[in-house]
Amino acid sequence: MSPRDTRPRQLPLDLPATSAMQREDFLEAPGNAAALRLIDSFPDWTARVVCLVGPPGTGKSHLAAVFAERAGAATVSAVDLTRANVPEALAGGALVVEDLEPGHFEEAALFHLLNLAREQQAHVLMTARTAPAHWKLHTADLSSRLRALPTFFIEEADDALLAAVLVKLFSDRQIPVDDATVQYLLLRMDRTFEGARSVVQAIDRAALAAQRPVTRALAAQVLRDLLPDDGEEDDAED
Repeated sequence: MSPRDTRPRQLPLDLPATSAMQREDFLEAPGNAAALRLIDSFPDWTARVVCLVGPPGTGKSHLAAVFAERAGAATVSAVDLTRANVPEALAGGALVVEDLEPGHFEEAALFHLLNLAREQQAHVLMTARTAPAHWKLHTADLSSRLRALPTFFIEEADDALLAAVLVKLFSDRQIPVDDATVQYLLLRMDRTFEGARSVVQAIDRAALAAQRPVTRALAAQVLRDLLPDDGEEDDAED
């Protein structure tokens, strides 16, 4: 009988990676240039209340974090904003309101926030997936105010930016990755920022569980598990 393997095994604990959220960590591209210029120009804004709009994972929260640090702003999720907590939220003179979605926030609270921000000359940065001008709301005055807001759009990433995002996500997890693996992922993964986050997380877990470095072969194995209906044969080798 062979001796039992008593070597310690590393469990694939799903610990959150530390994401680098400083200004220098933001990856500029044509699709996010206008939003980045907005943040870089603070406090010289032409309007004190603005909105960043884009699909999930395109960098809205990253830019909001940069703004929050520069402005000393508090951050609140739109679902947590109430009429009662608006004064406290604005007490510092600047505020980030994340993830505004029609039907998922208190209209009276947002209207109160806009009025109080105007009265106190506070800065407010809001983030949303769709433009507020297109929302169907119950409060006509709020709809009118939102239609007048300066809105800065962030587009989905092109190949160059998505590749840079993959490298950054691996770097955030302190995982070295070669260009061949990155290019392999680009051709087969869900081509969104959220898709990049999901595949990097899955590869990290697989590498920890197998105690293997991240290679093209491991990436292929993970993608087969994530996309079982893809049907593509892969001859990736370590």
